[in-house]
Amino acid sequence: MTFIKGLPTARRFVAAIVAASAGMAGAAHAADAGKVGLGLPLLTSPFWQSYNNYLPVYAKQMGLDILAPVNSNGDPAQQITDMNNLLNLGAKGIVVGPLDSAAISRALEASSAKSVPVVAVDVAPTQGKVAMVVRADNRAYGSKACDYIGEHVKSGKVVQIMGDLASVNGRDRSEAFRACLKKYPGLSLLEIPAAWKGDVAATALDSLLTANPDVKAIYMQAGGVYLSPTLQTLRRKQMLFKAGDPKHVVIVSNDGIPQEFDAIRRGEIDATISQPADLYAKYGLFYIKAALAGQTFQPGPTDHGSTIVQRAPGILEDQLPAPLVTKANVDDKSLWGNTIK
Repeated sequence: MTFIKGLPTARRFVAAIVAASAGMAGAAHAADAGKVGLGLPLLTSPFWQSYNNYLPVYAKQMGLDILAPVNSNGDPAQQITDMNNLLNLGAKGIVVGPLDSAAISRALEASSAKSVPVVAVDVAPTQGKVAMVVRADNRAYGSKACDYIGEHVKSGKVVQIMGDLASVNGRDRSEAFRACLKKYPGLSLLEIPAAWKGDVAATALDSLLTANPDVKAIYMQAGGVYLSPTLQTLRRKQMLFKAGDPKHVVIVSNDGIPQEFDAIRRGEIDATISQPADLYAKYGLFYIKAALAGQTFQPGPTDHGSTIVQRAPGILEDQLPAPLVTKANVDDKSLWGNTIK
């Protein structure tokens, strides 16, 4: 297969794969590239369930032979074991959603020692070699959520339900939200470190609302795990009022799952940032295919509406678009949360 030098586009690369696949049997093509291992951080969130469902679809389109995905169930230590198991199974490349930005370096070192490229999806590692990081600008998640709240709530208490601060995602969203909130002096911040765990969020929010029944807004860093417990807690506290009601608590989320869209339509929450589960799967596989073919990339714009940036020397990140979704655009058919079945 011949590749174009310089910054290749997704369209040219996928076209090259299709053209090459047309001249050989599927099994022989898979043998050339080798099997690709897939590491899932967890499957308790509808977001990751959707991501997992997209993987075989795009793998088939790209002619990739994938091993059965492994699920680390939110355990960073288990994730390292899972990646070692994928190496022992003969994976020639791995696409993984890191749970802990620092701990994943051990698994990356083991992969590098065997010359097995790794693409990190959703979470960027702080150390270790990866062929590409595929995620969105998580600082923009925090600032977009903050600006929405700041524009709709002029004064009062705002709760930030944070993710795992061992993850760069949790840190980026939290730091950006705090920094942005300084623009709105009428708002005061209360925080819940919930580590992507719904039960932790629910228990802490219950206690916080007991002490602060005058909360005006909530920012949930992950709707997939926090949406249901947050709404249940507000309902139990008799604080769940629809948008437009003077007692409504403004809620902004992150993920873009169908359940969030339905909650927006019902007026229970106000907005979410659509984290692209479909594109995470598509470009995670795209970049591992490219790595197996020996392709490299440079910082700059892509043809799929994103920008490749350099996070650190030798570490590139394709920052995919993640739009704000409100009642005004919640029915947009281009949003992945409106296309899954």
